[in-house]
Amino acid sequence: MSAFILAIDQGTTSSRAILFDEEGSILAQQAAEFPQHFPADGWVEHDPEDIWQTTLDVTAAMVAEAHTRGSLPIAIGITNQRETAIIWDRATGKPIHNAIVWQDRRTADTCQALKAAGPEPEITAKTGLLLDPHFSATKIVWLMDNVEGAKQAAAAGRLAFGTIDTFLLWRLTGGRVHATDATNASRTLLYDITKGRWDEGLLGALRVPAALLPEVRDSAADFGVTDKDILGAAIPVLGIAGDQQAATI
Repeated sequence: MSAFILAIDQGTTSSRAILFDEEGSILAQQAAEFPQHFPADGWVEHDPEDIWQTTLDVTAAMVAEAHTRGSLPIAIGITNQRETAIIWDRATGKPIHNAIVWQDRRTADTCQALKAAGPEPEITAKTGLLLDPHFSATKIVWLMDNVEGAKQAAAAGRLAFGTIDTFLLWRLTGGRVHATDATNASRTLLYDITKGRWDEGLLGALRVPAALLPEVRDSAADFGVTDKDILGAAIPVLGIAGDQQAATI
C-alpha cells in the first residue's frame, strides 16, 4: 500500500494542499484564493474564516484524492505565511478580529515609540530582529488595545494568539492543540532564539499577555491528530514550518 503525505501551503493570497507519494513526487494539488481587505492606508487584513474555509476545502479534496488511490495520508505538514496575527476565543474558536497580515503597517507609530523608550537593543539581542510592524508582537498589542474587552479576556486566559499555522492547527485538531514551531515563534519579537523559549522580559516590554501564547515545538514534532469530524479521519500533523512564498493558482 502506498504512503501519502499531505502538505498544507497557506499563503497570503491563496491556500493550497498538495499530495505527495513516498518518493516526494507530487500526485495532486488544489488551490483556492481568498479576498484581501484594506480598511485603511497601509492596513492589510484577512478574514480568518476565509483562510480556514479555503484551507479546509483544499485539504479535504486531497484527503479524498488519497482515498481514491487506496490509502489515507500518513501525515500532514503545514507551511504558512508568517507574522500574520490572529487572536481567538478559546471556548468558541471565533476570532475577535480579522487577521492582521504581515504586510500591515498600522503599528509603525507604536514601534517608533518603543524605539524611543529603549528596548530595541534587548529585542535584537534575543530575537535577531529589529522593531518593525512586520512582526507579530505589535499586532497583538494593537488588538489588545482596540478590541473591546480583549485585555480582560486575555488576562483571564480566555483568548489564544497564533500565527496562521497555530490557528489552522487549533481548528484541524478540534481545539485540542495550541502550538506553533520555532520558525514561526522566532518572527514574533517575543521568542528568545538562543534559549528557545518565550521571553518574559520581551513580553513585559511589548505588553503581550503570556496567557495568549502557544506552546513552541520543533518543526518536525508531533502536533496531534486531526479531528475525525473535520477531515473524516485522525491524521497525524507531524510538521510545521514558515515561511511560505508560493501559494498561488
